[in-house]
Amino acid sequence: MKNVTKKLLSLGLCAAMVAGMTACGNESGGSTPTGDTPNTVQQSGNGGEGSNGGGESSGGNTLYNEGETRTIRIGTWFDQYYDSTHTDIYDNPNMNNEDQANAQFNNLKEVEEKYNVRIEFVNLTWDGIQESINTSILAGTPDCDIYQGDMTFLIPAALNGFCTNLADILPADDDLFNDQMIFAPTDLGNGDGVYIFKTVTGESKYTDTYPLAFNGQMLADAGLENPNDLYARGEWTWEKWREYMIALTQDTDGDGVIDQYGFSSRFDFLVNNLLTSNGTYIAQNGTENLTSTEVGEVLEFIYNMYNVDRVARPWNADDFDENANAYLNGNIACWITAAWIAAPNGNNDGALGWDIIWAPWPIGPHGNQETNNLRNGAAGNAWMIPTGAKDPELIYAVFQDWQNWYKGDTDFRDSDMTWWEDSAMTEENLEVMGYLGSREGIELWNALGDIWQWPDLLNGVNTPAQYQEIYKQPCQDALDGFFK
Repeated sequence: MKNVTKKLLSLGLCAAMVAGMTACGNESGGSTPTGDTPNTVQQSGNGGEGSNGGGESSGGNTLYNEGETRTIRIGTWFDQYYDSTHTDIYDNPNMNNEDQANAQFNNLKEVEEKYNVRIEFVNLTWDGIQESINTSILAGTPDCDIYQGDMTFLIPAALNGFCTNLADILPADDDLFNDQMIFAPTDLGNGDGVYIFKTVTGESKYTDTYPLAFNGQMLADAGLENPNDLYARGEWTWEKWREYMIALTQDTDGDGVIDQYGFSSRFDFLVNNLLTSNGTYIAQNGTENLTSTEVGEVLEFIYNMYNVDRVARPWNADDFDENANAYLNGNIACWITAAWIAAPNGNNDGALGWDIIWAPWPIGPHGNQETNNLRNGAAGNAWMIPTGAKDPELIYAVFQDWQNWYKGDTDFRDSDMTWWEDSAMTEENLEVMGYLGSREGIELWNALGDIWQWPDLLNGVNTPAQYQEIYKQPCQDALDGFFK
């Protein structure tokens, strides 16, 4: 990696980590235990070493499944490794670190013996996960003991009572509520418990982060300061970014036609990050916030970029992704990026031939640099234990110990971060990405279905006020269905 000065350290950028359908069956006895159903979870003193909190009851003993070996089934939408069906580390076709693979495989066997269980992942597919959640849990007999799913359908499951509240079943000293070295809870903003949790790794603070990217050569040619320096001084605001985009939008060959634009990217990236930078949201709970003053400021800023200042490259309605990739031509000064976009196996930005600077988002008129959410927590995958799953304490303990294959040694767990480092290209860029992963909130507008026509705002068909008026009721109707 290219070494650069870490300009943002004073603002805490070294943030902590946040933190074909095959039926799963119901071998684990998915119905809710009653007085006629014996509880198979017993307390045993044979917890073994290295559990790092996994499986520990409030009494200090380890949960254990007495009697017949129980299968803990985990429904996912893509293949996972390793489980009890695998016989060798090379069963994972993507295995590239033998030491880690051996640790994972050996830990699986230890967990199976420790709890008297089998662990089995079942790839239900994207649609199958949703179908299983919506049918089997509602019927009171969940197909699986744990589900992995996208946040856009786990959130409504949690809000509709389909997920076990982990705050009710786990001791207060569990890692989930404290150090969060294995799993981290997802805050749904209702203060009503912990229903969804995410895996914590060294990658966690980088995933689903979307910095602003700048063509460093264009900044230098225009005599403009690195935005990270402005952010460190509290001077990186929407107005300052607007000044940058105006200065960087140019007719470089003097033919009367703009051939270098200050900005180009996807509208969904732009909307999401302007909302968080202004301390607001469109859809976070059962009441639409599209018509708020703060969201109105977001819409006004976007409208002006494309229709008043004309610093944004005109929207290409025929090729959605081309709007995000226009910077590859070398005539876009600022765009929205992510590790997966810039990666060597993505656009390979490191080979473009000019310096690329990533920066946090500027602060909007109603934003606060110290408290703004910096990442949308409604993105990506997470886990849940369904309501009605038998012995959820045991399920969580097994899964926590399975995940803790590194036995608390996070240096071993995170020993290979090469892909992230190569994608970021510089230490400063990696640091910015980690900072954006340090505070997250929930934004659901993009999960409400195909009710939006954002290009009408970008192309000037609707003014911001008209856009709010047109979409306030569809937004509310969609939220009513989402939170029903």
